[in-house]
Formats: sequence, structure tokens, C-alpha cells
Amino acid sequence: MDRTTPRTDTDVVVPRKLTTRNYLAYAAGDAANNLSFTMASFFLILYYTNVVGVEGAVIGTMFLIVRFVDAITDVVTGRLVDAKKPGRLGKFKPFILWFSLPLLLSSMAIYSAQVFFPDISGTAAIVYMYVTYLLMGSIFYTLVNIPYGSMAPALTQVPAERGKLATFRSYGAALAVLALAFIISPQIQGNANDPDALQRSLFITTAGFVVVGMALYLFLVFNTQEQVARPTATVSFRDSLKTLTSNKPLLWLSAGAVLFLTGLTAVGTLGTYIAIYVQQDAGFIAWNILAQTIAIFVVGPLIPTVVRTIGKRAGYLIFGGVSLVGAVVLALAPLPTTPLWGPVAFFLIGIGINGVNTLMWALEADTVEYGEWKTGNRTEGTTYAVFSFTRKMGQALGGFVGGFGLTWAGFSAARASSGETQEAGVADNIQLVAGGLVGGFMLLSLLVMAFYPLTEAKFQEITGEIAARRAADREA
Repeated sequence: MDRTTPRTDTDVVVPRKLTTRNYLAYAAGDAANNLSFTMASFFLILYYTNVVGVEGAVIGTMFLIVRFVDAITDVVTGRLVDAKKPGRLGKFKPFILWFSLPLLLSSMAIYSAQVFFPDISGTAAIVYMYVTYLLMGSIFYTLVNIPYGSMAPALTQVPAERGKLATFRSYGAALAVLALAFIISPQIQGNANDPDALQRSLFITTAGFVVVGMALYLFLVFNTQEQVARPTATVSFRDSLKTLTSNKPLLWLSAGAVLFLTGLTAVGTLGTYIAIYVQQDAGFIAWNILAQTIAIFVVGPLIPTVVRTIGKRAGYLIFGGVSLVGAVVLALAPLPTTPLWGPVAFFLIGIGINGVNTLMWALEADTVEYGEWKTGNRTEGTTYAVFSFTRKMGQALGGFVGGFGLTWAGFSAARASSGETQEAGVADNIQLVAGGLVGGFMLLSLLVMAFYPLTEAKFQEITGEIAARRAADREA
């Protein structure tokens, strides 16, 4: 295990090169996160429409409302992280250790509605959905994910290592998504017309995720170490707000993130419906997700080279352009007659989405240094909390427009939960909505990020000035 001996804020830790074990441990954290987060993004809406019988527009509204609760929980958690003194496990990892099990259990509870309440329906089902999703997403996920994401700037200041951390984070998420696809997809395919059997299957599966997820979180906690020097004084809430409002790169990045996540979440929300109703084979749930996820293993090795040669912003724009091509294919390809066009579209979308998402995490870490350079205050927790909140707003909007897009397309949850077929034309509408949403919102995100102000040269200048200030402070 890495060294985790107690130290005071004034102790100087000589930064060392990150090891493969450190990268794998950080990847394990996002793999565990996605057993809850991606499970909800991909399968919550299908579970509540096809098993519990809640209409898509109601679920989309819930996504929007509950995510706004994160405006409070994200900022509060960010402040808790910034205010905490480093202990034996550091500043961030204790939160992960304390709240990871409640997160996994609350995720399991989401898919247990008819296990705990066999006759649940109507208003009671909606209340249960709201409560369990709020506990998982707005409380426990926030208490784990904010500290997890805030760790990255404390692990290294080397741009290439930060790019590699972001890549491994994406690898961890990708492996979790693949596991979900090939574990959940056969359950949906085998129980498409048997809601009771699907309920039992999902309950058992999510119980298993509790065990696997805890093992991954523990691997993260005991195999990473914070080693970037930080100011000794605790940053006040007022100073935190001053740091954020003067952090122009963070504001531009957050705006781009909202638009990007809206399109990404919308297509994720509709992905299962594309396979079942457009490609007419639930087995394509797994193959579409596989194609989209394989893209990260194509993109991942390119990220350090992209960062080193053309920079993060240019890489963001290029990868985003590839996703636009995939969106056109998804919207217009003859998926009902040639369903293999689906994996092609999702692969292209995956190239763009995974490239953008990986670079986005590296860009967020850079904004921490910008904030410290601008104000003298280092606020990893609050900075990440604000960025995480804007991403969640994108996810909320994506779930909202995805749910309403499903209703607009004419999809009936009542028909689905009773085993009936959908009306003619619904499949074509779902296809157009999915492709249009991911393409339209990605285009808007690219327009925003074309004006992102923090260049690679400016970042190097900033980190040099911060190091000089700290050296002068130690000598004073």
C-alpha cells in the first residue's frame, strides 16, 4: 500500500511519479461510482416504465427536480471537503470510506420497488421513485463523488499525469458500463414481457453490485496518496465564492459541460428503447453500449499525445466533431432493417463523447490552479462541487428532455408494463429524437468551448508562479 502516515498541513511532501497501481486505484473509484450512476442513467427509466408502470414524462420531470436539489448538496459537500483537515487517510478519502456503502445500498433500493411493496403503483410508486433516487443521487453519490473528483488535483500537478488520471478514470467507468451492459441486457431480453421476472432479476443483480462496489472503493482508498502542497489556512465560504466567480475557465467549462451532458444523458436514457423498439432486438442494448464503450479504449491512449501536441481545448473540439457524425448516423440510418448501423453510430458517438469527457476532467483539474493563482485560495472541493453540479444539471436536463422525448414520440408505459406493443410510428420518432438530441447539444457545447480561455502555455505560466509563491512563503 502507499504511504499514508499522518502529516500536518505545513509538512512538505516531495511529489513522486504516479505508479500503475495509483492509476488503477483511481480507475476503480469511477468503476464503483458507475455501478450506481450509470445504472440509473441507462436503466432507471426502463425499470419504472416497463416494470412499475410510470410514464416517461413523469420520470423526466423527476430527473429535473431531484437534480436541482444538488444545487445545495454539491456546494455543501464541497465546503465540507475544503474545510476538512487532512488525517491519516488524507483529506478526501475518509468521505469515500464513510458513504460508499450507503450509496450502493440506496442504488439497490431504487430497483426494489415491487420487492418491498409488491402492489405499489400510482402516486405511491412515484413517491418511492423520488425518495430512493434522491437518496442515491443527491445525497450519497454526492458525498462520495465530490471527494473522489476533488482528489485528482491533489495527486499530481504534472499535465501528462493528470491526462492519464482522467484517461484511467474513463477506463474505470467504461469497464463498469460494459459490465452493466452484458449483465443487464440479457435480463431485459429474457424478461421483456415478464415484469415480475425482471424485477426479481434486477434485485439480485444490484445486491451483487453492493459487494463488488465496496471492494473497488476499498482498493481506491488504500492505493492513492495526496502529494500536492496546499496553503495551510482554511478557506472561508466568502473566499471560496470569490475564487469561483473570478474563475473564468471554470465558468466556460461548466457551460460546455451542461450542454454536453444534456445530449449524452438524453441518448443514454433512450438507448434501451432504440434497441428494443427501433432495432427490434433487446440484445442490441449490449452491442450498442459495447460499441460506444470500446471507443474509450481507442481514445484513451491518444489523450496524453493530444494534450502534449494540440492541447485540451483543440482535442475537445475535434472529438466533439466526430460525435456529430455519429449523431447523424443514429438519426437517419435504416436501423429497423439494418440494425448493425446502431453499433456503428454508437461507436462514432462514443469516440467523441469519451474523448470530450476525458479531456473535461483534465480541464477541471487545471481550473483549480487558475483559481489559486487568481486569488491565493486553493479550493479543490468547492471547485469540483460547482463543476459537478453543472454536470448534474446537464444530466437532469438530459433525463428531462429524454423522458419527454419518449412521451412526444408516442411511447406508452401502460402498454409496455402490460406486455402490449407500441403504436405505429413510435420507433421512427424515438430514433429521430435520440439522434437529434445528442447532435444538437454537442454542437452547442463545441460552440461554447471554442472560446475557452485557459491555454496550455498559460497553465504552465500559472503553475510556475504558484510554485514561486509557495517557495517565497516557506522562506519568509
